[in-house]
Amino acid sequence: MRFTKTALALYGATFLSIASLSAPAFSQTDSVTIALRVSVNTLDPHMSASVGSDLSVISHIYPALVLRGPDLKLKGDVAKSWKMVDANTWRFELVEGAHFADGEKIDAAAVKWNIDRVLDKSVGARIAGWFSLVSSANVINPTTLEVKTSSAYPAFADQLSMFFLLPPEWAKTHKPATETMSGGPYMIKENVPGDHITLVQNPDYWGQKPAFKTVNFRIIPESAARTAALEAGEVDLITGVPTTEIKAINADGRAKADAIPSIRTMLGKFNFEKKPFDNLKFRQAINYAVDKDGIVASIFDGKATVSDCQLLTPAYFGYNPDLKAYPYDPDKAVKLLKESGVDLKQQIEIEIPTASYLQGEEVTQVIASQLQEVGLNVKITEIDFGAFMNKQLKERNLAQIAVQGLAWPTIDADGMLTMFAPGNVYDYWHNDEFGKLLDKGRASTDPEERKKIYAEATKLQCDQAGALFLYAQPSTYGISKHITWQARGDDWVRAVDMKPAD
Repeated sequence: MRFTKTALALYGATFLSIASLSAPAFSQTDSVTIALRVSVNTLDPHMSASVGSDLSVISHIYPALVLRGPDLKLKGDVAKSWKMVDANTWRFELVEGAHFADGEKIDAAAVKWNIDRVLDKSVGARIAGWFSLVSSANVINPTTLEVKTSSAYPAFADQLSMFFLLPPEWAKTHKPATETMSGGPYMIKENVPGDHITLVQNPDYWGQKPAFKTVNFRIIPESAARTAALEAGEVDLITGVPTTEIKAINADGRAKADAIPSIRTMLGKFNFEKKPFDNLKFRQAINYAVDKDGIVASIFDGKATVSDCQLLTPAYFGYNPDLKAYPYDPDKAVKLLKESGVDLKQQIEIEIPTASYLQGEEVTQVIASQLQEVGLNVKITEIDFGAFMNKQLKERNLAQIAVQGLAWPTIDADGMLTMFAPGNVYDYWHNDEFGKLLDKGRASTDPEERKKIYAEATKLQCDQAGALFLYAQPSTYGISKHITWQARGDDWVRAVDMKPAD
């Protein structure tokens, strides 16, 4: 693996700066404190798809039809059972007696109202795309709901694990973005935006009583500050721990840290709308020019996994086990660049949103240095995550290469691959053949047929070098000795998954 001195220095260094830690402290036996890496932007469950922040907090306050447990399997919440009645119909049987803290019922009518709200274009729900195939929600009786879809939607139940329910009557006179009415195990006691959110048990919760009386979410963006808070006993759980800090945390002895595989794939997203990324040999050259194995070994201490030339990790339904990563071959990259006919003097911009992905800035420096070694003129642009998303989705002006991580908590190819389907707001590839394959996969209810279709789709994206396929980002964490928690690789951070240590 060949690196510039600058790149080597970047991932060999340790940066320490302690941020102000001002959130209140609680008894360890009665409470748990979780550090979040980013602020909570909204409390409206229909206006966010951010699992690691907004939805993780919201999941303590509002109920869902189904949830995904720490074992990544679906389990019932308001729904006690669910099934596909036919290719275009899902039926949900609901528990009896569920209600919000103000007494409003959580019944089939309430669920229908929530689905209708998301489908209402005037609402502008951020998650409306999840329900694009939903034609209607129909109340059969107070505890039975049927959802009709325009075509088969086999991953619908999985998608609902991210869909939380507001109280309809309350929502008519309140602002769900900043106000809440609990129907879940916890309710908000205090919300200081950008600093902390304190939750206390909902005394009227209809479900199983949670383990902790109080849950405090603290916003600590800087990695070193999160580690310092953990080691000082001020927080019980941190995520996004640089792999270089895992050994140090364990050696300190006051907490423990580790990493598990995640469902988030890191890639260099190509902007096909900007030249020279319409050139296949140029895109293939980039994939050969980057040493993915070296990045995993040197930056992540071997705790990441090189992507097998696809967006999916082995955890996803539809993962293609027959694909292999582009090997590191800078000589072949140089040869392909010459054959491409591209003017190598033109500048290639690589964009990386700051403080968003585990050691993402270091990875980007290495990618840039290795592309420069094969003759490219590379410029790195670091950008705030919010501005990055605005450029990507609203301005449609993504850089030629954007280093970013993608995950889809349904853990199904139907969600993950759709972000590269023609017409999707995230798509910069515009490959009609790929889109047709995804439509075909979505229309089938036969799991084996779907696997074959997604195998075709992933092979097409690999052969066409539809992105710079990098690695599956490890899910790293540090945990105090006061709690037990089953680590999970899908970004959810829930106190209801935790218990006090014996």
